[in-house]
Amino acid sequence: MASTDGGLLKRFMRKLTSGVEELDADDLTKDTEQLGAHRACDCRGGDEVTMVGRLRSVELSPKDAVAMLEAELFDGTDGVTLIWVGRRRIAGIEPGRKIKVRGRVAIRNGRKVLYNPHYELRQAS
Repeated sequence: MASTDGGLLKRFMRKLTSGVEELDADDLTKDTEQLGAHRACDCRGGDEVTMVGRLRSVELSPKDAVAMLEAELFDGTDGVTLIWVGRRRIAGIEPGRKIKVRGRVAIRNGRKVLYNPHYELRQAS
């Protein structure tokens, strides 16, 4: 019983002293584990993956450029760029939104990328 109480106290003290970003990363990592998704930090080029995380940024392509929507997914361990070719906007794809994606990892300029991933918008928790 004492070890459980010590663990609870340790977690409580960590939450008091941790930054918001660190706590968010911990929550996202927990979501990944609970849903059996792949951790971004473990993925390599060519892997077919399912990932869960939060969109940190979304960039819309200008009207005079090739239609492309680009977003950064962060799962608590690493960032992955999501690119939808042929799309300028997708309803619900916005910064701060939780999302589950599935696709094959590519490497572009040293960064992990999923092109045209299948996606599911998730409820905020």
